[in-house]
Amino acid sequence: MGQKNRSPWAWIPTLYFAEGMPYVVVMTVSVIMYKRLGISNTDIALYTSWLYLPWVIKPFWSPVVDLLRTKRWWILIMQLFVGAGMAGIALTIPAPAFFQYTLAFFWLVAFSSATHDIAADGFYMLGLDEHQQAFFVGIRSTFYRLAMITGQGLLIIFAGTLESKTGLEPLRFDVHSDPAIEVPAWQRDTSVYEAETGELRFLTNAEEIRVPAKPISAVESTALLVWAKSQNQKNGHIPIEEAKTAKIPSWWQEHVSTPLKQKLKSLWGKEDRSVNQGQFAGNIALIGIRLSAPPEEGRRVVLNLDRKKGDKSFRLAHGERLTFTQDNWNRNAWVIVQIDPKLDRASVASFVGLSGNIPLAWSITFYLLAGMFMLFFLYHRFALPRPVADKPASEGRNMLQEFLFTFVSYFKKENAGVAIAFFLLYRLGESQLVKLAAPFLLDAKDRNGLGLTTGEVGVIYGTIGILFLTFGGILGGWVASKKGLKYWLWWMTIAINLPNAVYVFFAWALPESFVTIAAGVAVEQFGYGFGFTAYMLYMIYFSEGKSKTAHFAISTGFMALGMMLPGMLSGWLQEIIGYFNFFVWVMICTIPGFLIVKFIKVDPTFGIKKSDEK
Repeated sequence: MGQKNRSPWAWIPTLYFAEGMPYVVVMTVSVIMYKRLGISNTDIALYTSWLYLPWVIKPFWSPVVDLLRTKRWWILIMQLFVGAGMAGIALTIPAPAFFQYTLAFFWLVAFSSATHDIAADGFYMLGLDEHQQAFFVGIRSTFYRLAMITGQGLLIIFAGTLESKTGLEPLRFDVHSDPAIEVPAWQRDTSVYEAETGELRFLTNAEEIRVPAKPISAVESTALLVWAKSQNQKNGHIPIEEAKTAKIPSWWQEHVSTPLKQKLKSLWGKEDRSVNQGQFAGNIALIGIRLSAPPEEGRRVVLNLDRKKGDKSFRLAHGERLTFTQDNWNRNAWVIVQIDPKLDRASVASFVGLSGNIPLAWSITFYLLAGMFMLFFLYHRFALPRPVADKPASEGRNMLQEFLFTFVSYFKKENAGVAIAFFLLYRLGESQLVKLAAPFLLDAKDRNGLGLTTGEVGVIYGTIGILFLTFGGILGGWVASKKGLKYWLWWMTIAINLPNAVYVFFAWALPESFVTIAAGVAVEQFGYGFGFTAYMLYMIYFSEGKSKTAHFAISTGFMALGMMLPGMLSGWLQEIIGYFNFFVWVMICTIPGFLIVKFIKVDPTFGIKKSDEK
């Protein structure tokens, strides 16, 4: 009786929190982690987009969950698998081939999470009566949203805090432009220094860095950049670029990818904020950085530099990421700060270098996640009830046949083609934006990003953004219950698409104000939450009728496919045309969503709150 009468409050909040966590880790946290570990935008977008696949094909193996064992059994086993996958990611992050290993474990987490979704949603219907299902639908959504906030917000803030706490004292220096100086002080000091006493710290070759506020020749500028890069490569402060062996291009490269890349470059170009203009270039500050003493045996101290405040006319031209070991700690690693050639007045910019142990920080974060899912498993082993109806299907063959008929009937529904096009195109712009939003916020300013820290992205994109996303979703559901989906469909389409223009503004203006960036992300996320209500309601509307549960599952597969395919190419496209042009492209991709909505047919009364009277 204890199991039968167990309050849903004892398991619904934790079950749906556990359902949301692995999804946000796979879809969002993985992107930020790989960016911090130095993976390119192309690889991040391509390989993390493939992780959508388990949710795309989820309807195809949902009968297996019905045929084999109970929903309760599947929930518990999948939570174990998710925990094991998180532990595997944590274990392999420090490995040399971490990208391949961690992707393999992310696949395990993704498939386990998608299977957990099937079992949890089925268990929800079996463990509750009709009245309880209606009452707790808001509770499950709330705790799923809390998982989103925890994953995109608190988890990222935690990792960012570990990054900042696991390194040396931050390196800070200011660079001044001075019209009174005529000759630049380029000290190419290649000395080998002796160890100094005291705590391990970073040292620079100049206490005050002043640069003449007048241009130099482009030849001098290029020569200094080449010299600094060659010195850093020679001393091991930056990796030596591997020579690309000549390969015979494939048919695809020769006839498709290379011509397409060249065509895109000719049409869009790539934003070039370089300060070099014609025969003249901006003047340069040449800064040498070293350690005060050798680090421990086998330790690599990685310094990440960026401009944090001050005049945007100063840019970090070389030395964004520098590595120090026992072999090169006593030799200068060279950093070049270059000013705009049009700057002819006194000005200043501040630069900060952080040296946190990024792999260690993210390993600890994923060990924490692994422990969390072990606790979920132990708790749900005792907290989940044992509904009488929760049992394997006894007639597997008939059920498989019924599933086949159910699957075919989905495509025979009225307006099925329009519905599928809607599921694939309504979020075409957002599907590409979501993959590059976090990398854009994290990328350094000299790469045309906003140069935020991991912790700042956690606050802006993961906490403020999620709160406004949730508020937009709640408001969307409330207004739809007043006047119905049909009335609000166009307004919601506008809401999910037009706020993407915030990122066009970000890429054009490169704002430094935390408040400005947070406000822009809040607007974009609110619009997405409000507009996504139409997407969810139309999936429910189209799935109405016999086999609505299976038809809804198939619709979610198309939803995931609509995110996966465009997202796979988004990083490749961005690296060709740059952030500004990419976000303009995102706005162009919102047009199909507006066009397909014109053909959507919805009952005007659908979504309006009905009276209890029949």
